[in-house]
Amino acid sequence: MISDQQVRRLQKLFQTEKTQAIAASKAGMDEKTARKYLRAGKLPSELQRVHDWRTRDDPFTDVWQWVRSMLSVNAGLEAKTLFEELQRQYPGKFSDGQLRTLQREVKRWRALEGPEREVFFAQEHSPGVLCESDFTDMGRLQVTIAGERFDHLLYHLVLTYSNWETVTICFSESFESLSEGFQNALWELGGIPQAHQTDRLTAAVQKTTHPDEFTQRYNALLRHYTIEGRKTNVNSPNENGDVEQGHYRLKRAVDQALMLRGSRDFATRKEYATFLRKVFHQRNSGRKKRFQEELAVLGALPSKRLDADKRLKVTVGQSSTIRVNHNTYSVHSRLIGETVDVHLHAECVDVYYGQRRVEHLPRLRGEGGCHIQYRHIIEWLVRKPGAFENYRYRNELFPTHHFRVAYDQLKDYAGAQANKRYLTLLHCAAREGEALVDDALKHLIKTQTIITEDVLRTTMGSLREAAVPPSHDVVIASVDLSCYDTLLLSRLAVSLVQVHEAVPTGRQVSA
Repeated sequence: MISDQQVRRLQKLFQTEKTQAIAASKAGMDEKTARKYLRAGKLPSELQRVHDWRTRDDPFTDVWQWVRSMLSVNAGLEAKTLFEELQRQYPGKFSDGQLRTLQREVKRWRALEGPEREVFFAQEHSPGVLCESDFTDMGRLQVTIAGERFDHLLYHLVLTYSNWETVTICFSESFESLSEGFQNALWELGGIPQAHQTDRLTAAVQKTTHPDEFTQRYNALLRHYTIEGRKTNVNSPNENGDVEQGHYRLKRAVDQALMLRGSRDFATRKEYATFLRKVFHQRNSGRKKRFQEELAVLGALPSKRLDADKRLKVTVGQSSTIRVNHNTYSVHSRLIGETVDVHLHAECVDVYYGQRRVEHLPRLRGEGGCHIQYRHIIEWLVRKPGAFENYRYRNELFPTHHFRVAYDQLKDYAGAQANKRYLTLLHCAAREGEALVDDALKHLIKTQTIITEDVLRTTMGSLREAAVPPSHDVVIASVDLSCYDTLLLSRLAVSLVQVHEAVPTGRQVSA
């Protein structure tokens, strides 16, 4: 096949060689072929005819109008779905090998007649101008802490110019998580970009009908760091494209690092956080040049961080509970009717009374949850055992699996007295220690022993004795102090020699 390069060489040689035959020979083609290209004055690629004919009959000619109408109604239909429907409508007419032909026809229709596709516009970024952040769920990576599934999110912040990134472990898309993650990122970065952009986070962005653009607390955070707040338009996550696309790469990098590590289980959360820091340190190491450009133009940090917690005043109800962010928490019954100060952090809830912290509780995720600590109410429950049967938060009063099994067994053989007996066990756990009672219940359940208060206390006593190490007689050998006398005498002799050497000859030194 003659190439464009050969024809260009022929055209040059035709100007210098004596005959057309010599020029054709040197160009590597037949004289007749050379004559054809010289007369045409075009290259082979320019003479090629566009292949617009079929080499075989189209098997879908008779049904194409139906296929086209189906695609016009719903352009998302796949060619395979349409092909399987045609096989059902026309048994024996279409073989499986013809699927590829229909797929090419559908692809051609989408390109020439189908709906318009979304256009993405490449953006130019300048150093130190913009950072983007968002939350991403890490559940699918199946990370575990001490064997327990660790469902968590990552707050992810990215500098759009250098793609430098950092993350903070969190458990909800609350303002507290946003504030903590954002401030962690800025203090790790060591400076402040000009603007920070998020999607339509309810923790930061008001609804479109609200006169204000951002929430009051988010505005305070922006003012504290003198940074401009930006948000994406409604249903336009692509506007936060750097961090959105970064989520995919982030999870893939962490997943690969977990595979390389050989285990997805970590002894502690601190170990997992250290693992993440190493992953992102490695990812950021290839961005140093552009990152240095960003550092040179970042703004200065304020003198201190802004408190990320939310502070509320709440009155303790008659049920010895408080409502915080649509969740219920129990406090000690002594506080019923009192107003307490609640500090709502990203991962915990601190309750203060009289400037003293009286409770430190884990923060619940979502809404409608409850955290009831039996120690807060057990003194009154044992006085009112009938309230336990239909208590709204009864399921919260089974601190471990063994307590639940024990209650079910008591229901089987104790009947109406089951609630009272179970509350006795719970009262014992509050006084003697939950771990010890749990071990005792585990032993009684395993040996299929009927659980009573006396049997429980006997078992607890046996477990205590087994846990105490045996005593040993300690023998202390006598110490020989004569070596100290020898040491002192030798030290005195050395001192006397030094004194004699320091005194001039002829003078007497008294001992």
